[in-house]
Amino acid sequence: MILHGYWRSTTSYRVRIALNLKQCAYEQRTHDLRTGAQRDARYLAVNPQGLVPALEIGDGRILTQSPAILEWLDATYPAPPLLPADPTKAAIVRSIAAAIGCDIHPVNNLRILDALRTDFAATPGQVSAWITRWMTAGFDAIEPQIARHGGGYAFGATPTLADCYLVPQVYAAERFAVDLSRYPCLATAAANAATLPAFAAAHPDMQSDRDPL
Repeated sequence: MILHGYWRSTTSYRVRIALNLKQCAYEQRTHDLRTGAQRDARYLAVNPQGLVPALEIGDGRILTQSPAILEWLDATYPAPPLLPADPTKAAIVRSIAAAIGCDIHPVNNLRILDALRTDFAATPGQVSAWITRWMTAGFDAIEPQIARHGGGYAFGATPTLADCYLVPQVYAAERFAVDLSRYPCLATAAANAATLPAFAAAHPDMQSDRDPL
């Protein structure tokens, strides 16, 4: 498998975690989002949307969008599972993941922030306020879910799909100096997961294309 991504992309980070949890061998090909490499014609031939991640799985088949990739990985490599077997519990895990993947990340990704800066002349302070607004709104909803259902991780006592989303989002929150003191259960779950080898190896600082600065 070939994972097309970028070291600081939280969506790529999610997929790296899942690939590591499933102990899948994969090659990485990086595309620097800051320089617009994702819009290069060669990459658009891989993913016409011009976004990361994309996962080449062989025989010319390419998967895009991290939720679809993660679901495919869990169906194709069932151990260890990313979702509980119980449908209700699985729905709760998916809801935590979706709060991040649908409500927090999309309004805070690079192309949205660039649009705020270029199209609306947003100042650095305004961009930071935007990021904080949407991250805290999402975390306000996730914290009680983890308090109710967590058992060391975001849901239960083993890492799930929810942790694949949570750990990268907490990384982004720390990067943008979002105050996490209001979210003790969320922060504890993310910290516990981050210590696991599969999560540690997926961390942006461990990627070969990481900017040394």
